[in-house]
Amino acid sequence: MNPKVQLALWIAHPLLQLSVAAVMFYRKSHKVFPVFFTYLISQILMFSILFPIYRSEYSEIFFYAYWSCAAISLAIGFKVIHEIFLDIFRPYHTLKDLGSVLFQWAALVMLLVAGVVAAASPVASQGPLVQAVLTVQRCVRVIQCGLILFLLVFSKYLGVTWRQHSFGIALGFGSFASAELTLLALYASGHISPTALSFFNMLAYNAAIVIWLVYAWIKSPPRDSSASLLMSQRWDQSLTDLQHPVSSDSLIPLFEGMVDRAFSRTNGDSASDPAAAEELTPDSVSSTTTTSSSSRSSQRPPRK
Repeated sequence: MNPKVQLALWIAHPLLQLSVAAVMFYRKSHKVFPVFFTYLISQILMFSILFPIYRSEYSEIFFYAYWSCAAISLAIGFKVIHEIFLDIFRPYHTLKDLGSVLFQWAALVMLLVAGVVAAASPVASQGPLVQAVLTVQRCVRVIQCGLILFLLVFSKYLGVTWRQHSFGIALGFGSFASAELTLLALYASGHISPTALSFFNMLAYNAAIVIWLVYAWIKSPPRDSSASLLMSQRWDQSLTDLQHPVSSDSLIPLFEGMVDRAFSRTNGDSASDPAAAEELTPDSVSSTTTTSSSSRSSQRPPRK
C-alpha cells in the first residue's frame, strides 16, 4: 500500500473516534453507553502509544505492543456487545439476566478455544500470542455479525427501531465484522493480496466509525410499547414463572383464573348482544339488585 494512503487511513481512526466521543459527551449519551465510550477513548490512547513506536521503526517492540493492544481492544469490544444486549432487554429483566449468563459462558468458551489454539499452534507460525488473539478476534467478529442479524429479525418484537443508538452501535460493529470476515475469506482463498486486505479493512473500520458518528448526533426516539411487544412480555413472564414457580397448594392463582375467565366471558357476551349491553345500565343493575334483595327479605320467616 502507498505509505501516505496507509498513514491517512490510520490517522483518520482516532480523529473520527474523538469526534464520536465528543458528540456522545455533548449529548450525555456516554452515561447510557459507558463501555462503548470507554472503547472509543481506549482506541485513541492505543493510537497515541502505537503511532510513535511505529514511526521509530522498532519492529519487535511494535509487534508485541500492537497485538497486546489488539487483545485489550477485543476484550472491551466484547463487553460493548454485552452492553448493547443489556440496553435492548432493559424492559425485560428476566431476559436480561439470561443474556448476561449466556455472555459469561460465551466469554469462557472463547478463552478456552483461544488457549487450545495457542497451545497447538506450530512453532514456525507467528507465535502463540498472535494465534490466540486472532482466534478470539474471529469469534468476536462472528458474534458481532450475529448481533446485527438478531436486531434486524427481532427489532419489532423488542421495540427497537433503526434510529436507536444501540442499533447504530451494533450496525457499526456488524458491518465492520462482516467486511473483515469476508476479506479474510477472500485472502485465504487467494483472491486478494495482503495489500488489498489491509486497505479495505481500514476503509471498512473508518466507515463503521462514520456510522457511529451519525447515530451519536441524531436523537434517539423512545422505545415502542405497542401491542407487538406482547410476545416479548410473554417470553419474559414465562422465564419468570420458571424461576419462581407458584406453589401447587395455593388457590389464589385458581381464583384469579376463574375471575379472568368470567370477566372475559361477560365482555364477550356483551359485545355479541348490543341490545342487552344497552339495557344493562347501572340504574337497571341497582334496581334489579334492590328488587331481588327485597324479595328475599319478604320470603324470610319472621323472627320470634
